[in-house]
Amino acid sequence: MLDTESLNRLLARALRRGGDYADIFCERRRSYAFRLQEGAIHDGSTVVTQGVGIRVVIGESAGYAYSDDLSLDALLQAADAASLIARGTPSGERRSIDLTEMRAPALYDQLRTEHAPAAQYVALLERADVAARAYDTRIAAVNAHVTDELQDVWIATSDGRYAHDHRPMITLGVQAVASAKRERASGYVGDGGRTSIAYFAEHTPEELARDAARIAAINVDARPAPAGEMEMVVGAGGGGVLLHEAVGHGLESDFNRRGTSLYAGRVGERVASELVTIYDDGNLPEERGSITVDDEGVPGAHKVLVEKGVLRGYMQDTLNARLMGVESTGSGRRQSFRFMPQPRMCNTYMPNGDASVEEIIASTKRGIYAKSFSGGQVEISKGDFVFMIAEGYLIENGAITAPVKNATIVGNGPDAMTKVTAVANDSRLARRHYTCGKGGQHVPVGVGMPTVKISSITVGGTQE
Repeated sequence: MLDTESLNRLLARALRRGGDYADIFCERRRSYAFRLQEGAIHDGSTVVTQGVGIRVVIGESAGYAYSDDLSLDALLQAADAASLIARGTPSGERRSIDLTEMRAPALYDQLRTEHAPAAQYVALLERADVAARAYDTRIAAVNAHVTDELQDVWIATSDGRYAHDHRPMITLGVQAVASAKRERASGYVGDGGRTSIAYFAEHTPEELARDAARIAAINVDARPAPAGEMEMVVGAGGGGVLLHEAVGHGLESDFNRRGTSLYAGRVGERVASELVTIYDDGNLPEERGSITVDDEGVPGAHKVLVEKGVLRGYMQDTLNARLMGVESTGSGRRQSFRFMPQPRMCNTYMPNGDASVEEIIASTKRGIYAKSFSGGQVEISKGDFVFMIAEGYLIENGAITAPVKNATIVGNGPDAMTKVTAVANDSRLARRHYTCGKGGQHVPVGVGMPTVKISSITVGGTQE
């Protein structure tokens, strides 16, 4: 979007009042989106956004300004606005910076620069609608959406980094609603990643639609969930939402630098069962949270957060890493050019254990099998969480029995991790379209885990 001469001039302008560091984030994003409702395409859109954000850092503070006017005069004004955070003696225009391009292995298709014809996206939705309705006569409604996004970012920094990343992202989601007598229930399934529409030739819309309809049909017949303390088995893949929310956020460096996380100052200490290892990866091919470089120009990396129950480190962006005397882990992410980066998760998951799923179920006398979750929340400073179960079942005397509905789980993330008593050998990422919210920003992430048993957790249910 901008040539080297312009980037140099903007960096110099941003630092002319002083400051420790400055960076420029340029973004161009093109999106196709279509939505099906009541058997017909309800709307479609094409959106193009572009702009530049400029940041100046001094100590623990940062000044930030952005512009969607790409003229040099407008961008120089943005650089002036960001520079106001520095109150030192004006240093005048700085010398030219030798920008060195950062290179990292391509994790997804860097050559796909165009969308498919609109009719191909519409066909995916229509196929999903037909398949969901055909699955069960009780399916009363189907809603589906598809979004295909092509994002390009360019980052230049005052310490000489320069990087470009071309990031494709496609998402297909299907919601089915089942109705029986006076009961209604829904099921939702989404899929996609940093790939193209060709992905859905193998992972078909029919497959997604049938899965969404299956969940809706199960839930419409489900019995009210019991309440109380019991064992819980968390399902592989989508169960990683629990890991993401209950543990992952507490390992982001800003919370730990400020001392507001329960994990602050505990590197090297045991924080979980010895069965628990947690990774965050920015460099898994085509996964939703993968980034060739982060939004500060640092290559995505493999991070060992917890190893056999021992805390090994935090997810670092440039600002917090600088203040904590460590290196960035490639975890600086932002929603768009309108926002400053924050330390964020990419793809957070737990690797395989030694148990089989059958052994875990057979060892459970009375509990809940939470195959997937529909949402939840966590209080970072305490680690307390509440999650809603999207698809859940009773486990009685070592066997999965009746489906349950309206089940929630209540607990504490660090406490739950100490109660992990078995980890299965079926680890996988969910390949669902998860989006993480933090500080008013939303970014795509991946989650995953194997089937895991937690010895005791509080289940909130409506069974009388």
